[in-house]
Amino acid sequence: MKVEPQQLKAFMLDAGLVTTNQFDVAGEKAAKTGQKLEDVLVSDGLITKEELIKLEAYILGIPFVSLEKENVLPEVLRIIPEPIARSNNIVAFRKEGQNLEVAMLDPEDLRTIEFIKKTANLKILPRLTTPEGIKHILQQYQKTLEAEFGEIISREAKDLRQKLNGEGLLRSVKEGEGVIEEKEDLLKVAEELPVIKIVDTFLKHAILERASDIHIEPLEKEILVRYRIDGILHDAMMLPKQASAGIVARIKVLSNLKLDEHRLPQDGRFKVETEDYKYSVRVSIMPIFDGEKVVMRLLPESTRAISLEGLGLRGESLELVQDSLRKPVGMILVTGPTGCGKTTTLYTMMEILNTAGVNIATVEDPIEYRMPRINQTQVNPKIGMTFANGLRALLRQDPNIIMVGEIRDKETAGLAINAALTGHLVLSTLHTNDASGSIPRLIDMEIEPFLLSSTLEVIIAQRLVRRLLKNKKAYTLGEAELKNLSRCCDLEKTLEILKKEKIIKPKANFKEIEFYRPEPTKEYPDGYSGRFGLYEVLRVTETIKEMIVKSATADQIQAQAKKEGMITMIEDGFIKAAQGLTSLEEVLRVTTE
Repeated sequence: MKVEPQQLKAFMLDAGLVTTNQFDVAGEKAAKTGQKLEDVLVSDGLITKEELIKLEAYILGIPFVSLEKENVLPEVLRIIPEPIARSNNIVAFRKEGQNLEVAMLDPEDLRTIEFIKKTANLKILPRLTTPEGIKHILQQYQKTLEAEFGEIISREAKDLRQKLNGEGLLRSVKEGEGVIEEKEDLLKVAEELPVIKIVDTFLKHAILERASDIHIEPLEKEILVRYRIDGILHDAMMLPKQASAGIVARIKVLSNLKLDEHRLPQDGRFKVETEDYKYSVRVSIMPIFDGEKVVMRLLPESTRAISLEGLGLRGESLELVQDSLRKPVGMILVTGPTGCGKTTTLYTMMEILNTAGVNIATVEDPIEYRMPRINQTQVNPKIGMTFANGLRALLRQDPNIIMVGEIRDKETAGLAINAALTGHLVLSTLHTNDASGSIPRLIDMEIEPFLLSSTLEVIIAQRLVRRLLKNKKAYTLGEAELKNLSRCCDLEKTLEILKKEKIIKPKANFKEIEFYRPEPTKEYPDGYSGRFGLYEVLRVTETIKEMIVKSATADQIQAQAKKEGMITMIEDGFIKAAQGLTSLEEVLRVTTE
């Protein structure tokens, strides 16, 4: 179902909304800028968004509905999973018998309609609505967690509020905000049964939802709880603002933090353990305008990757890393933004190296996983235990292999380089966008180029992408898509790798390669489950060593590495997308952001 430009033009002319010249000018502008014609018509003020949607609904014979004041029954709303609703701008709003009315913005989205029909086993009646209407209904999803989880949280929050008011512990500073000042009162609240149940419940739910992080964010009149699942943040629930003090106090008690400190950031950790799972929870508390924000990182203690292949390394890139790990001296760097899996890669390397014949020591902030037979030291700047001081002391402990959690300053960088020069294998991380960018970054830290060229073995840049489910939808690329991809990826080189590794047939071309899009399910509404790495492994060859000494730029080093056969991160992603492991959209999301 699509409104053709000529249809739209005819109806707008008949309605007296535009002149022929105005419409044609808008059409030329759309063709020139690559915008949708409809967007140009709205941005040029020829028609409002709502008028346009109503007109398209009339042309297509699809009823238009206004949802700005509609309240949807929770059981109807939940027929379409929230991630599907948000990503596709489609919501269920009314059900009568076997008929389900759904409102949407895109009448061409037949794939989502078909998915809802299949999973709900209902007759779907599509309707068009406005973005404001969709937004209003999406806000109602915040209530679904309470319904899914038996309303434990809302009930306990209400009980807590009544209890605090009854005991005079809650003093309203301004409407909708409760603050408890005294340490003894905070401790009492933290040990109250309702608070314990609230914290236990959303920890349990977050783990069941496969979340890696829980964000507890105080707003002006309520608390927003969000989960990060496979790298993407999702709204989970809203709680009364009055529960804030108790929840934060409970988390502080669990993490052994100062209860009455509200002005400074605090970090801690605790464990969550049942018969089914065991997690280490890393806690960060930060004062913000509306209270204290809590972020909890959930670290499973029993499901670490045990191989580089399991992380996503493959082919020549895998061989380069394995060769470097066999060397007794030198430096291996892993680079990328926060949350891209650098620490997991380092831990996997240490598991490979962790044999009876070596002494492995680390300096970390924080220690994310406990590892047997490895001497792990936690950074603590408050008492002077910095990365640099820890590394300096560690060098007197007769280590063979040293892992430095992160090179943050020139002192740590200098000590790490010196360790690699004096008979140690050093593993560490940096925050740079690609592998070649780490070299000028270290030079900016006043490391002499000739020292870098003498110590660096490989530099690994990485990102994490979501893994497609086995049930996925195949498609092939058109000319326009291939042209866009060619701007950021060497297609001919990638095609040769695909043929060499027998992923595609020897005579296949790009138009014949099948790629895949996610096919949502009720259990995994995004169509993805889990994550793995995209990698770019830069081997520091003799030529690149000479370039480092001559202070070559990151772009020059990158160009030389590609000339020598380095597979870039986006090319690695393209290969894995062709294998059906992830989607091209996911590859572009993490490599171009």
